[in-house]
Amino acid sequence: MDTQQIKQAMEYRQLVDTLMSESQYADLVLHGGNVVNVLTAEIYPADIAIQGKYILMVGDAEKLIGPETVTVDVRGKTLAPGMMDSHMHFESSMLTITEFARLSIPSGTTTLIADPHEIGNALGPVGMKAMADEAALVPNHVHLVVPALTPDCPGLETAGYDVDSKDMEDLLNYPHVIGIGELQGFSNAAHVYRNTSEIVTDLLASTTYARSIGKIVDGNAPELFGAELAAHIIVAGGSCSCHETTTKEECVEKLRQGVYVFMREGSTQRNMAECIRAVTEDGLDSRRCILATDDMVAEDLEKLGHMNEIVKRTIAEGVDPAVAIQMVTINPASYFGFKDRGILAPGMLADIAIIDDLENMSVEAVFLQGELVASQGQLLIDLPEYTYPDTVKNSVRREPLQPEDLAIRSQHAAPRVRCIGLIPDQNLSESLEFTLKTQQGIVMPDTRQDVLYIACVERYGRNGSIGKAFVQGFGLEHGAFAESVAHDTHNIMVMGTCLKDMTAAVNHVIQMGGGIAVAKGGRIIDELRLPIGGLMTDEMNGHEVSRKISQVESTIKDQLGCKVHAPLMHLSFLALSTSPKWKITDQGLIDVINFTVLPPVFED
Repeated sequence: MDTQQIKQAMEYRQLVDTLMSESQYADLVLHGGNVVNVLTAEIYPADIAIQGKYILMVGDAEKLIGPETVTVDVRGKTLAPGMMDSHMHFESSMLTITEFARLSIPSGTTTLIADPHEIGNALGPVGMKAMADEAALVPNHVHLVVPALTPDCPGLETAGYDVDSKDMEDLLNYPHVIGIGELQGFSNAAHVYRNTSEIVTDLLASTTYARSIGKIVDGNAPELFGAELAAHIIVAGGSCSCHETTTKEECVEKLRQGVYVFMREGSTQRNMAECIRAVTEDGLDSRRCILATDDMVAEDLEKLGHMNEIVKRTIAEGVDPAVAIQMVTINPASYFGFKDRGILAPGMLADIAIIDDLENMSVEAVFLQGELVASQGQLLIDLPEYTYPDTVKNSVRREPLQPEDLAIRSQHAAPRVRCIGLIPDQNLSESLEFTLKTQQGIVMPDTRQDVLYIACVERYGRNGSIGKAFVQGFGLEHGAFAESVAHDTHNIMVMGTCLKDMTAAVNHVIQMGGGIAVAKGGRIIDELRLPIGGLMTDEMNGHEVSRKISQVESTIKDQLGCKVHAPLMHLSFLALSTSPKWKITDQGLIDVINFTVLPPVFED
């Protein structure tokens, strides 16, 4: 036995002694609550007795109450296991792990499984290890699943670091790394197999190694059915997950093929209501249905909540509360192989959410390993300080632009152009066409049709490439905004109504070394520095970040006229080259289905 096993054996012996002795008592008893039994999908009255960090028993705990036992009256409250977010990216919140914990723990989330795909694309192993080092310090349970491939579409986009199987042994054996994250490199299974089969071979080398050492592998299979879905599952090494399921038909197919469906419900991608119909309408077993956010902005964490909010929405779709809570507790615990949490039972870690109103999933208090860590939405414990090393900063390494660098030219006076169509609250996009006008050979945007400029600027100093196209759906009337957050290679995304403002915004992001910039009339009217990989900030706490992002988005709406909520996240996902139909990378306008680069203007 190793040291950790010996320690647990001794702790368990103490639990047994307390239960069997007539003179030893629990440290804490939560008395008279309604316990959510996720094993049986029941909710019934029971006490929970706790000793140290473990649950002693669930039931009538009267005999375990001694003179020094702390007894908490929770009559009328609901007691649930601490909740888990099974697939998320800290970078999308622009918060460090510590600051994400500050905002999420009070809402009952005690376990996070994060895919550092974003910082992995920007900085490779150096960035992912820095995040793992921070994960080791926080009081909640944080695990990482690392990318097996960056960029996701080699040749169609430029990342800051190219991850492949050569990096897997080192990464998968690093502390707090429990597996491989979403296999976006094989999302478009048919095309990858036909045109870049070497990617399949490399991914199999990574996933086979991961499975051989007991690690999990997450899938990523948007709109895959039949043989393509089966191939994706096999490349993942067998039963895997998918958080890119957007229709009931997809959900049914994947559940039948053994996939754990991570029903995504984040700030801008909301697929749970459609996916859950496989359970509520078709009656499929829900044991492989798991709720996840994927990407959630700080303001939503602060104002709406975290997994409790997603459970609330799931209950509103007609799902029994106990079953909905299974989807953030025992179901993910089963998938990830967590043996110490996810249920309220003897010997489990005492991670408990006390819910005041089950229908609204309002969390009154949170216990983490037997300690009261949050009450009435307020964190009661101090969080550790972690300083990110200089190696994860200064990731923007390119020269400033001139307006002509972003110009789209045509020889026609009224050219026909290709245009990305934004679909609010989805990763998917439309493929549109419009007729525009030119001035001195430069194609001009048209705010009346809401057809605006969009560009993706390579920021790592590897090739200096710039992809240019048009976009519809944001409704900007003035100015431009840019950000060094662009899923998943995280080059600089910019969109706007004129080249002057777009250039000003991009150049300010370059000057800051990463971040967000809003320009109007040729000057910067708002900004947010993101020094960690151009993705996150450690210069303010979570509440301050939430307020600052809200301020920047208000500027984009009020000063530029933007019509879509969460414009920063919506813009960033227009660079996601694995999600149909058209996206933009530093290499140009991407036809995702056919994996080709399209010219933005029809010149024939």
